[in-house]
Amino acid sequence: MPPIDNPRRHSHDDVVRTALRLLDDVGLPDLTMRRLAAELGVQPSALYHHFANKQTLLAEVADRIVTARPAAEASGDWSQDVHRAAGALRDSLLAYRDGAEVVSSALSMGLGAEVARERLASAIAAGGFDAPTVGRASTVVLHFVLGHVSHEQQRLQFDSLGVVATDAVGDAADGFAFGVDLLVAGLRERVSA
Repeated sequence: MPPIDNPRRHSHDDVVRTALRLLDDVGLPDLTMRRLAAELGVQPSALYHHFANKQTLLAEVADRIVTARPAAEASGDWSQDVHRAAGALRDSLLAYRDGAEVVSSALSMGLGAEVARERLASAIAAGGFDAPTVGRASTVVLHFVLGHVSHEQQRLQFDSLGVVATDAVGDAADGFAFGVDLLVAGLRERVSA
């Protein structure tokens, strides 16, 4: 018997949670509205009761990814807080297959995941920087985190397929910490200049 087209059968939250699970199971390229609807046992048109299109669904998925972990409490040391905010974002992105790609796409479309930039901006602002510097620096750190995690996730997928590549630059976590250190050091130079 075909699924009944009843948009009230599943809540908005049910749709997003199922999309997150499918993202982990099949990855972003295979996360389609048709597949999601089949998983929920409804016609694809039923999903449009909750989301205008796939992009708005992915924006909600991106928001859930970046807010999966609560923001860290401020320590009083802005540079440590930047490290903690960047690390928490990295952990959130790595928690979901293709997490960095989903969040990057939502941000590039201006549809979601702004809390990621806001948390980084809050940590940077505690260093006493002016608003334009906070805005630019939080965007730079965000782009670094997204790029680094995207590379990590691609590597994990290649490794799972048996593609072996020599990692000449060392451990991903160490490389990540080094990159954040460089960005924080650059901000410190602006303070002392």
